[in-house]
Amino acid sequence: MNEIAAFNATGKTAGADVQSPDTMPHSIEAEQQLLGAILTNNDVFDRVASIITAEHFYDPVHARIYETAAARIAKNNLASPVTLKSFFDDDEGLKELGGPAYLARLAGAAISAYAVRDYAQMIYDLAIRRELIELGQEIASKASKVEVHSEPKEQIVEAEQKLYALSEQGKTETGFQSFLHAVTEAVNSANAAYQRDGGLAGVSTGLIDMDRKLGGLHKSDLLILAGRPSMGKTSLATNMAFNIAKAYKRGIRPDGTEGTVEGGVVGFYSLEMSAEQLAGRILSEAAEVPSHQIRSGDMTETEFRRFVEAAKSLESCPLYIDDTPALPISQLAARARRLKRTKGLDVLIIDYLQLVRGTPATAGNRVQEIGEISMGMKAIAKELNIPVIALSQLSRQVESREDKRPQLSDLRESGSIEQDADVVMFVFREEYYKEREKPGDHELDKMAAWQEDMERLHGKAEVIIGKQRHGPIGTVELSFEGQFTRFGNLAKQWQQGEREDQY
Repeated sequence: MNEIAAFNATGKTAGADVQSPDTMPHSIEAEQQLLGAILTNNDVFDRVASIITAEHFYDPVHARIYETAAARIAKNNLASPVTLKSFFDDDEGLKELGGPAYLARLAGAAISAYAVRDYAQMIYDLAIRRELIELGQEIASKASKVEVHSEPKEQIVEAEQKLYALSEQGKTETGFQSFLHAVTEAVNSANAAYQRDGGLAGVSTGLIDMDRKLGGLHKSDLLILAGRPSMGKTSLATNMAFNIAKAYKRGIRPDGTEGTVEGGVVGFYSLEMSAEQLAGRILSEAAEVPSHQIRSGDMTETEFRRFVEAAKSLESCPLYIDDTPALPISQLAARARRLKRTKGLDVLIIDYLQLVRGTPATAGNRVQEIGEISMGMKAIAKELNIPVIALSQLSRQVESREDKRPQLSDLRESGSIEQDADVVMFVFREEYYKEREKPGDHELDKMAAWQEDMERLHGKAEVIIGKQRHGPIGTVELSFEGQFTRFGNLAKQWQQGEREDQY
């Protein structure tokens, strides 16, 4: 009779892994094998520590053994039946299993160490199943009680939050990887850029000059798009979202896998405007009907027909909008993960950063809260391996300067935004400020100079790249059509004939 059979013969753990409707999912044998392997060879612990914790064990005695062994190993001390014995002299649970002799039998019954990750994964999966069962029972119990202060909608939100929290558990860290692996990834990225038209390594924004300056939107990057009110931050973000989603194509990528080969699936958190208002802006751009006419219904028959045709053409556009206000950063991350799992996700846009909430721990300290939010957004970009574009407000000190062009120090409330971002861009329209400097009609010379400036600045905007971790800073000139809330490529003088690089 082997050691596991001997355990069953004692009656202490017999039939513990037999599944029946009235028992929770678990496997005592898997827990015994894993603990035995760790007590026999402490190096095994490093292979399972990223998968399970003591809380994942079904048997509370096993959980305490694992926790004590982990604490000793973390201090570079030996964890064996002998060294652990003194910690369990007064443990009533272990006494029921045979006392310290049980630790020796665990180590003696360990069959092999090569399968420890499989045992750990099995223990983790069974623990998640138990939590799901408990959560289901909790939901059913709450739903069965009709209470004034507990509305069904609130129960749904609470249950969803707990499911999100459960789905976030057990994320295995990538750990160290060889330099060869990192170099291979870098070469593959460069090759993809070389093979694509325009030499872009990232996702195209649809704005040629911006793509040239940024090289497209790169995976795992956090891009901050900042500006004062009325500069057009949301307009530029919706333009990019529309361009990316409109160009979406699936196919076989260079590495042989199936996925996005052009454009991308876009997730848009609209914390300021409703989804309907955001869709109206996109339709205004696509149909070339002024947004104020769409809102008021003041359209000609031709314009309305164009508007309807644009709406039909955009039905299948992979652009997903979440307009839930005041989302905490944890919920924002969880919803992005769910969208990536269910629909795919290539670019995430957040409008805007200051409207996201932090955790209760940072409530009341705005600088810490903004720092936590910007770090969380960078973590989302790295975890989901997508570019994240977060819009941000600028402080009022811009208005007090003669030169209204924004700079990094104008970012509101926290220096951590500048620190965490890979790219910081500012939207600036000088026309907006010049328009408010209109002289009186009696000042003819000033009026003539003002009109000349307005003609020069009309329909033009700048995107100032104040920081780019992997590229140059500088200014990108764009066209801006206010009636359609649309940014576009600005035609240069040399573009009337041949391309500049041909001279």
